[in-house]
Amino acid sequence: MSALIIFGLLLALMLTGMPISISLGLTVLTFLFTMTTVPIESVALKLFTGIEKFEIMAIPFFILAGNFLTHGGVARRMINFATSMVGHWHGGLGLAGVMACALFAAVSGSSPATVVAIGSILLPAMVKAGFPKRFGAGVITTSGALGILIPPSIVMVMYSVATNTSVGALFMAGVVPGLMLAGFLGFTTWYRARKFGYPRQAKASWRERFKAFRESMWGLFLIIVVMGGIYTGIFTPTEAAAMSAVYAFIVAVFVYRDMPLAGVRKVLLDSANMSAMLLYIITNAVLFSFIMTNENIPQQLADWLLGQGLGPIAFLLAVNVLLLVAGNVMEPSSIVLIMAPILFPVAAKLGIHPVHFGILITVNMEVGMCHPPVGLNMYVASGITKMGITELTVAVWPWLLTMLVFLGLVTYVPTLSLWFPRMLGMLQ
Repeated sequence: MSALIIFGLLLALMLTGMPISISLGLTVLTFLFTMTTVPIESVALKLFTGIEKFEIMAIPFFILAGNFLTHGGVARRMINFATSMVGHWHGGLGLAGVMACALFAAVSGSSPATVVAIGSILLPAMVKAGFPKRFGAGVITTSGALGILIPPSIVMVMYSVATNTSVGALFMAGVVPGLMLAGFLGFTTWYRARKFGYPRQAKASWRERFKAFRESMWGLFLIIVVMGGIYTGIFTPTEAAAMSAVYAFIVAVFVYRDMPLAGVRKVLLDSANMSAMLLYIITNAVLFSFIMTNENIPQQLADWLLGQGLGPIAFLLAVNVLLLVAGNVMEPSSIVLIMAPILFPVAAKLGIHPVHFGILITVNMEVGMCHPPVGLNMYVASGITKMGITELTVAVWPWLLTMLVFLGLVTYVPTLSLWFPRMLGMLQ
């Protein structure tokens, strides 16, 4: 009964058009004041202890690093390097877009940042080269989603906070699925370009490739700094985020000199705004999780599902459907922070590995970012391409279908997620 009241109230508030973070907070406060005897002091205490986690500090640092890289010319150099490597294949610039998104994802941690950084430079170039606008928009909107699967990933940090799973293990678990999805999206791009006879670039010489690599090297080196630092134990994922922010600042301002010192203030303010928004969502989601636990709802749900005789296969299918539906009305941070604490106990009882479950949720979030009505990548791409959401929906469907096939693969082949962190000795 408590669960019905809580979710009914949350849904009613969301349907009024109220932001999800405020809807969460109001739901919690209304329920606490009218239907429980929980002292208000414990709510205030939970607010502070809920976000007093070292891992959460990674979020503003990764956002700051992504903003420095977006404005600092790193994306342009990565695109040049990717184009020199694969531009001569069918749909070369489209393939370069997938590769550049994968590279930029490995330093930014954010899907919208990847779409903006790569899309704003590559899309005009693709149209100028003779590619249909829809083709370019489809490639960039979906490839930009790699930003939350290829580590570092803000969504993985959210999952870690919600379930107390190792961030480092999650980051390493995202490497193989991230590269595989990039390959899947690249194949779809190549196949459609070959089918419709889209243009190819002139083949770059090895001298040109080396020159492009040398110019993009400072940006690419950040991948080694973050991943290598976490794997070798030099620093934690949170410390890696702080390192990447400092490194990105130095590269953008002093190495490439694409950003004047006067531009740093705007980057800091934009990053602070985005961080504050995410931290506000986290705070309210922590309260929501507190009330769910207080009412014993996740445990009751777990017992009920297990009582129905639901095995791991059926449960994972149900989770995928639930998360894909949630992706229609909510953005990833809110979904992870609300759903993960509810679904996680059930997954644990069914013997599903927490890291595999985290990657599965992350891939679902990727799909949700690429379809209407609230797909964040869709709106970012719409702003860049000046295309309507309906037209963009038609543009992305071949790649979206590819992502759904990949989701099925990740769901039922846990080795894809667990092999790499196990090989590194991060998991048993």
